[in-house]
Amino acid sequence: MDAFLISTGIVALSEMGDKTQLLAIVLAARFKRPWTICLGILLATLANHALAGLLGIGAAHLMGPQVLRWTVGLSMLAMAGWLLIPDRIDEKVARPAHGLVGVLGATLTMFFLAEMGDKTQIATIALAARYDALVAVVCGTTAGMMLANAPAVFLGEAIARRVPMRLVHGIAAAVFAVLGVLTLLDVGHLF
Repeated sequence: MDAFLISTGIVALSEMGDKTQLLAIVLAARFKRPWTICLGILLATLANHALAGLLGIGAAHLMGPQVLRWTVGLSMLAMAGWLLIPDRIDEKVARPAHGLVGVLGATLTMFFLAEMGDKTQIATIALAARYDALVAVVCGTTAGMMLANAPAVFLGEAIARRVPMRLVHGIAAAVFAVLGVLTLLDVGHLF
């Protein structure tokens, strides 16, 4: 349960103001089909994070416990720093073409690609390596993505303007930093 809850919380916080949340707002404004967009986000996130989780667990099994501990700990500290850098949406991602693929296909494709190498994908790799609980981590990171992005789809820019992203990112960065330090100190029994 810890893997699920920590994964959900970290990703929900780190996703606030992220380029995929901005993408959710763009898609909602363009297509005006919130339920279809949310389904596309869910399917893309499940696929992307399942691959990331498998990579994390595979890496964990290839590394010895000390190398894994240092790799995961330093990755979490790097994530803490990365969260403090504001995200901007790429122009290529902001202009979805929906011709033959429709709203679902456009959302699924754009979200899957936007998540490649993104903070939440890297976090999923690190969390899966840390907990060795693929289903719990993938379900947690996906739940976190949906907690951050579904409201963006339905409420759009009104949320983005009212929520202080610096504070949210600061909290997420602090959580990552604490987890990183605890991992480096080998105090994993606390969470």
